[in-house]
Amino acid sequence: MSASFDIDRLADILRRAAAQEILPRFRHLGAGDVRSKSEATDLVTEADEQAERLIKAEVSAHWPDALFVGEESVAAEPGLLERLREAEFAIIVDPVDGTFNFASGIPAFGVMASVVRNGETIAGIIYDPMGDDWVMAEKGSGAWLRRPGGSSNRLSVAKPVPLDQMVGMASTGFVAQAKRAEILSNLAKVRFLTNYRCAAHEYRAFASGHVHYLMYAKLMPWDHLAGTLISIEAGAYAARFDQSSYRPHHVDGGLLLATDPTSWQILRRDVFTF
Repeated sequence: MSASFDIDRLADILRRAAAQEILPRFRHLGAGDVRSKSEATDLVTEADEQAERLIKAEVSAHWPDALFVGEESVAAEPGLLERLREAEFAIIVDPVDGTFNFASGIPAFGVMASVVRNGETIAGIIYDPMGDDWVMAEKGSGAWLRRPGGSSNRLSVAKPVPLDQMVGMASTGFVAQAKRAEILSNLAKVRFLTNYRCAAHEYRAFASGHVHYLMYAKLMPWDHLAGTLISIEAGAYAARFDQSSYRPHHVDGGLLLATDPTSWQILRRDVFTF
């Protein structure tokens, strides 16, 4: 990471975007402020667009050499994803993760950013506007819960447990229908399954030691780069379904995170049988 990069500055930018563009719109969206993208539950709001505009302007001012990849920017310019593969330095942003929740008035959404250097994720931040705190990590430095006053606590994933005691989250919406039935049947083998419709809070819960696994079928960089790095820095094992490492340019191949390699193998063999 370049000496000029400051993760705390990026964290503060996310917080200011939430204060100025996201929170004032929460439960105050007008009829024209919410639009569907690929399907009825894939939404974009004025909060997403205005927050990304603010974050992009700030990132451009502080790190003009960074490729900016935002969820809404890619919607307008899909070629940005391909540029990420070759970028020397990139900042990837999800201005409102959990837009469906946000538009529904459910207080489970977040603002995420990750930093990529030469094809490797080297920093990740997940900001919770409702709780006004961040979980963040820089590669090799552990994962931390940080608060605006400056206090911080190191994060650690849960201790491993047997399969029938595992509690976790799986997103099956992008699994092919025939396979989905099999996976949902297999999930009867675990203790509990849930889904927040918000990767930001799912990663926060996992990295903080509250659940034992996460599974995602669709991989977009703004949804998973920050959370995966934070989880690994908190002690997790993460890999795509073929056991290869998850990289910033990957958009398929699935992603499974567990508390340790043995738990990952059990889940992959007995539950997520892709």
